[in-house]
Amino acid sequence: MRILLIGAAGRLGTAVHHALTARNHTVLTAGRSSGDLRHDITDPAQIAALYDEAGRGGQLDAVANAAGSVPYKPVADMTPQDWTAAFDGKVLSQLELVRQGLGRIAPRGSFTLVTGVLARSPIVTGTAASMANGAVEAFVRAASVEIAPQRINAVSPTVFTEALDVYGASFPGFPPVGLAAVAQAYVRAIEGPETGRILELGD
Repeated sequence: MRILLIGAAGRLGTAVHHALTARNHTVLTAGRSSGDLRHDITDPAQIAALYDEAGRGGQLDAVANAAGSVPYKPVADMTPQDWTAAFDGKVLSQLELVRQGLGRIAPRGSFTLVTGVLARSPIVTGTAASMANGAVEAFVRAASVEIAPQRINAVSPTVFTEALDVYGASFPGFPPVGLAAVAQAYVRAIEGPETGRILELGD
C-alpha cells in the first residue's frame, strides 16, 4: 500500500513507520518540520497542499495520523484560547484530514486517527485532552456510516511504557502500553476490514 503517515518523527509515529515499512508498505512521512513532506495540519490550507504533494507520486491507499497536541491545565486556568488550541491541535486537524482526503485516497482506502485514554478515563489537568479525544472518537463513529466503502478508525492508547519517565506521574494506576503494540493497532486499522472502531489499548 501507499500510505501517508503524519507525525512520523514523533515517538508514536516512529514506531508506526517501522511497523508499516516492515510489512513492505510504501510510507510517505509528513510533519510540521520533518519528513518527506513538510506541512502543518492545523492549517486546512496546508492539508490541501499536503494532499496535492502526496498525490503526485500516485494515489494513496491510506492516511494515518500520529500527531496531535492539547494544553494540560486545571479547568480554572483554561482560557478560550486554550480550548481553541486543543480543538485545532487534535480535532479540526484530523477532521480536515478526512474531509479533504475523501477524494484523494483509493475508493476502498482508509483513515486511521489518534485519540487516547482520556476520552474515557480522565486525569487532573486533562479536560482539554478528554474533550478533544472524545470529539474525534464521536466523529469516527459518525463518519464511518457516510464514507463507505472507504474506512475510518481511531487508535486510542493509554500512556506509553516508553514515556513513563515523563508522564507516568500524571497517570497513576493506568496500565501502560508499549509502542510496538500501539503500532500494531495501526497495522490492524490499515490492513484489516474494520471501520468505525475505536481500538483501545492498555486499560
